[in-house]
Amino acid sequence: MKVAISTLLSLPFLLGVGSIIFLQCTKSVQKTENLQGLVSDSESIRGKSIYLNTPYVTAGDRVYMVGHQNGTFPDIGWHVTGEMGGIWDHPIKLMDGFTASVTVGDQSACLTKADTFVNFPFANKHIFTTGLPGLKVERFQFVPDGKEAVVVEYTFMNEGNEKLDIQFDFNGYTDLRPVWLGERTNMIDGQDAATWDEALHNWIAKDSLNDWFVMFGAALASKSHKQKAITCDYKPRGKGVSASLQYHLEIGPNASVSLPITIAGSYKSEQNARTTFTETQANAPKLLLAKKERYQSIALKTKLTIPDKNLEQAFRWTKYNTDWLIRDVPEVGRGVSAGAPDYPWWFGADSEYALKGLIATGQPELVKSSVDVVHKLSEKVNGNGRIMHETSTNGAVFNPGNINETPQFTSLIAHVYRWTGDKEFLKKYFPTIKKGLDWLLKENDKDGNLLPDGFGMMEIHGMNSEMTDVAAYTQKAFADASELAIEMGDNKLAQHYASIASQLRTKINKDFWVPESNSYADFIGTPKQAIALINDAIIRADTLKKPWAVEELKAAKAKITGSTTDAKRGFVVHHNWVVNTPMETGVADSSKALAALQTASKFVNPFGAFVTGIDRDESAGKDESSVAGNNKVFTYTGAVMTLPTGVLAISENNYGRADAALGYLKRMTKSFSFALPGSIYEVSPDYGMMAQAWNVYSYAYPIVQQFFGIQPFASKKVIRVQPQMPTTWNEASLENVIVGNNELDYSFKRTGNTISLDLTQQQEIWKIVIALPKGQYKNWLSNGKPVVAKPDGAFDTIEIKGKTNVISAETK
Repeated sequence: MKVAISTLLSLPFLLGVGSIIFLQCTKSVQKTENLQGLVSDSESIRGKSIYLNTPYVTAGDRVYMVGHQNGTFPDIGWHVTGEMGGIWDHPIKLMDGFTASVTVGDQSACLTKADTFVNFPFANKHIFTTGLPGLKVERFQFVPDGKEAVVVEYTFMNEGNEKLDIQFDFNGYTDLRPVWLGERTNMIDGQDAATWDEALHNWIAKDSLNDWFVMFGAALASKSHKQKAITCDYKPRGKGVSASLQYHLEIGPNASVSLPITIAGSYKSEQNARTTFTETQANAPKLLLAKKERYQSIALKTKLTIPDKNLEQAFRWTKYNTDWLIRDVPEVGRGVSAGAPDYPWWFGADSEYALKGLIATGQPELVKSSVDVVHKLSEKVNGNGRIMHETSTNGAVFNPGNINETPQFTSLIAHVYRWTGDKEFLKKYFPTIKKGLDWLLKENDKDGNLLPDGFGMMEIHGMNSEMTDVAAYTQKAFADASELAIEMGDNKLAQHYASIASQLRTKINKDFWVPESNSYADFIGTPKQAIALINDAIIRADTLKKPWAVEELKAAKAKITGSTTDAKRGFVVHHNWVVNTPMETGVADSSKALAALQTASKFVNPFGAFVTGIDRDESAGKDESSVAGNNKVFTYTGAVMTLPTGVLAISENNYGRADAALGYLKRMTKSFSFALPGSIYEVSPDYGMMAQAWNVYSYAYPIVQQFFGIQPFASKKVIRVQPQMPTTWNEASLENVIVGNNELDYSFKRTGNTISLDLTQQQEIWKIVIALPKGQYKNWLSNGKPVVAKPDGAFDTIEIKGKTNVISAETK
C-alpha cells in the first residue's frame, strides 16, 4: 500500500495519534508535529560515537526497554545470561527486541548502525543516515507512565529534491519468559506462538504454558505481514518467535513521514494486553506530554543552582536516573530498584542508601512505597525484623539479608521520619525496628560484646567476623532508635537504646582503630582469621600486579606471625571503603577521623574511591580512561564506585571539610555522561550498571543536607539550616525543597566577609533555626534588624518564623 497525501488526509484518526503525517516544502526538510516534535523544547544530551555499542534504557515504571545506543538489541546481562536486555514487563520479559530495515528501489539498509544517540530525561532517540540516497531515519521511543507498553516512532526524512518511495520492514522478536528466580514461583517458560490480528493490524504472541502476551503493530494497515521476520542478521536466544510488518510509504522532496509502532503486553491476560495496546496507540501524544510534564516537576523539586554547572546538571539528571529505576509490580509493590540492566528488582542496602537521598529531592510518596516493598518482602521471608538483601520481581527472595541491612533500615526510617513527620509511617515500622535490633544482637553477637558478626557491604569470602560497617551502622541504628522511641513515648526503651549506642561509640573508636595504619580496621578477628584473609589478599594483589600491596600485606603477615597474642583485635588488610563508615555516620572521634580521611585520600583515582584499596595502582592518580574498554575480562575487582566516593564526600562534610567533599563530588561527576548520556555508571566511569539507585544518596545527601545544611525535624515543625558551603560557591540556591507539608526556597550568598541566607517557606508557623560555627560570626541581622545568636553546642543559633526571612552575619 502506498501512502500519498490524499490518503493521509482521508485518515483523520491517524493524525490524532501522530501515526503518519505528510508535509512538503521546497527548501528544507519539514518535520511535522510527530511525537518527538512534542518534546523538541526538552533538555537532551547527545552520546559519544565511541559508546554507540553500549547500553541505554527507555525507562518506565511498568515496562522498560534496554538495547544498545546504535539501535540494536544484543544479548546483555548475566543474571539471566544474555536476557537482561530487550523489553521487560516484570515479572516477565516481552521481547528480545526488534529490527527494522528500509528499501529504496533495489537498495536496502538495516537500521542497526545509528550514527547518533540522543537521551532525553524521559525518552531517547537514534539517528540513522542509512546510506540510501537522500534518506535519513530517526527512531524515537518512550514508555508511558503506568502502562505495560512502549511506543517506538520512526521518522523518515527525505533530504533530497525528488519524491521517495520506500518500503519499511519492522521485525519483532518475542521472548515471553520469566524473570530471574522464576522457577522458585513455578514460572516455567514455554514456546511462544504468534497470530495475526486483522482488526488491529498487529501481531499477538502468547507463551504456550502461561497467560503471557505481547502485541505489536501500527494504526496504519501494513501492506503485508509474515510469520517469520525478514532478518537483519539478528538471532536472539530463547523460546520466542519472530514476525514482520511491511509498509510502503511515499515521502515528498524535503519532507518527512512518521510511523509509530506500539508494543504492549500483559502477564495476566490477552484482554489486558489488548486494552493497553489500544489505549496507548490512541493516546500516545497525550501520554508523552504527561510524562514530559512529570519529569519537569522532578526537575523543579529541590532545584539546584550553583556555580559548577557540570555538577548542577549531574545532580538534576541523577534525579531523573532514580526515576528510571522505579519498578511497579502490583502483586508485590512499587519501589526503586537497584540498577539497570542487571538489578531491576529490590534490595535492602541499596534502598537504604538511595532513599536517604531521594527523600531530599521531593519524592516522599515514592520513598514510602519503596520502604513498604522492602519491609513487606523482609517480613515475608524473615518475620523477625531482619531486612532482606535481594528479591526478584516475582517475590522470590535470593538472600534473606546481610547483617548491615537491619540496622540501616532503622536509620532509614528515622531519616524519612525527620523529613516527613509522618507519625503513622513511624508507627507502622517501629515494631519491626524493635524486632530487628533484638535479632541483631541476640542472634549475631555470640560473644556479647555488642558487635554483631557477619557479612556487611563487603562480600569478600571470609569477611564475616566483626565488620567495621556493621559496627558503625549498628551504633547509628541504636542512636536513631533512641530518638524514635522518644517520639513513640517510650522513654525507658529510648534510654536503653541510647546506652547501647554510647557503648558502641566507645568500642568503635577504641577497638576498631589501628594507630599504625591511621585507619579504622577492616574487621575485628583472630590472628588466624587475619592471616587467612591476608594470604588471599596477597594472591589478589599479586595477580593484579600491585607490588606495593603485596609488600604491605607480607609485612602485616610477618608482624601477626611474630606476635604472641591470639586475642581478637582490629586488622587493616584490604583498605576496603567501609573503613570510612565511622566517619560517614559521624561516630569517629575528630582526631581519628581527620587521620583516617587523609589515609582514605590515598585510595582514589580521578573518578573516585576504590572499593578495595589494595587494588589501587600507580596510574590511580592520573588515569581517566575507560574501565570496560581496557579489560577483555572484567570483574568488580579493582572497581572505583560511586557509593564509596559519596560516602567519602559525606564523611569529609561531617568533619567540616566542605572543599574536600566537593572534590569527591567532582571526581564522581567525571563519570556523568561518560558512556550513557545523562547517567552515571555504577563502576566509574563506564562499567557495571548504566544507572544506579544509590547515586542519589551520593549527590543529594552531601549537597542538600550538608552544603546547604538542611536538617529537618518535620514532626516538630522545625527546619535547622546549618550551611557549610565550599569556598568556591559564593552563590547557591535550592528551590522547592519539600519538608513535611512545608516547602522551602533557600538562597546562599557570600560577599567578602558577609554571608546571607534568603529563606522562604510556605508554612509561616514553622520554626527555622539558623546555625553557624560557634564564635566565628558577628553582627547577625534578621530582615535588617540586629539579633543576638545563642550558643548551642558547637554552633551559634537564631530562630525565625514567617514566610520570608533574610539572615546575614559577618565573619569575625
